[in-house]
Amino acid sequence: MRVVLVAEQLRRTVPGGIGTYVRGLVKGLGDMGGDAPDLTLWASRLPARRDDPVIGLGLPTVISSLPPAALVRSWDQGWSAYAGAADVVHAPSLAVPPRRRCPLAVTVHDLAWRQVPEAFPPRGRRWHEAALGRALARASLLITPSRATADALVASGARADRVEVVEEGCDHLPETDDEAAAAVLSNLGVTGPYLLSVGTLEPRKNVARLLAAYHAARPLLPEPWPLVVVGPAGWGEREPSTDGDGVVMAGWVGAAALAGLYRRARTVAYVPLLEGFGLPAVEAMAAGTPVVASPMPSTGGAALEVDPTDVDAIAAALVTASTDEEARKQLCAAGLRRASTLTWEATARAHVELWRALGE
Repeated sequence: MRVVLVAEQLRRTVPGGIGTYVRGLVKGLGDMGGDAPDLTLWASRLPARRDDPVIGLGLPTVISSLPPAALVRSWDQGWSAYAGAADVVHAPSLAVPPRRRCPLAVTVHDLAWRQVPEAFPPRGRRWHEAALGRALARASLLITPSRATADALVASGARADRVEVVEEGCDHLPETDDEAAAAVLSNLGVTGPYLLSVGTLEPRKNVARLLAAYHAARPLLPEPWPLVVVGPAGWGEREPSTDGDGVVMAGWVGAAALAGLYRRARTVAYVPLLEGFGLPAVEAMAAGTPVVASPMPSTGGAALEVDPTDVDAIAAALVTASTDEEARKQLCAAGLRRASTLTWEATARAHVELWRALGE
């Protein structure tokens, strides 16, 4: 079986969770060994003098003659379909190419622009709405990471028999690099226990409320432990002023160092307004760290859940997860159990089964 996976998300300045999904799916297919289909990646022309994260995956790759923005615009207009031999083309986001010679599968992670429109710029809302229409019209199969998104797709007009739920994996981080993690903390001036938050800095991630909750919780901690915030800047979110308030902005951190930061943290807090799945929460669970999170599919109830709009509730949960040893023990155990069920190989095998069914 020949599968073409659109890897265009990896061309983005901030690939985000969809980029992690692409890499995780590639990892899972590799873990399948001989059971995996033949996989080819498809992406835009690489701008000059940049490392290529697509070629870096080490797979056969078809590179378009168009640069990133032009390729996606051409797909929006119904042009630039995949011209090579394939049994299935899979788009991991709503940047959906037209369908020509073979079935098209599309992953829809969420419909967040409808549910929290204030967290998206107007242009982004318009593009997502139009892109969803194209996905509904073009896709032979829609894959989602949660039942909630599947139900939303059916409510939007998708045929129920063309929508499937496949949970994502969380075993994509490399082995912990303790020296790199220690270097990150040293450079930030963090010398003892700390709380951690990971995610792109953009309105949907609810960073402002998290910081307000941390400031309320900080006097109730045994010591004024800092909150380390890891993640690149997205849109619409100004980096907060952190002089003397315990918040330490780390920016982007390499994967091996991030694994170490997860493992060393007292608590990981991840409280977005809405998540299609929620990878940072289960990345932390896999490291054996207690997690405070808004309700999301990834955690399976294994986090200390809070209303993401309730600053007081987030603050109380931060104190509990950081200081209550019995609660911490229970959260760690539940998180490890949940994370153990989420492997990219299992995700890949479920995808392959669905891809094969499209050819029957």
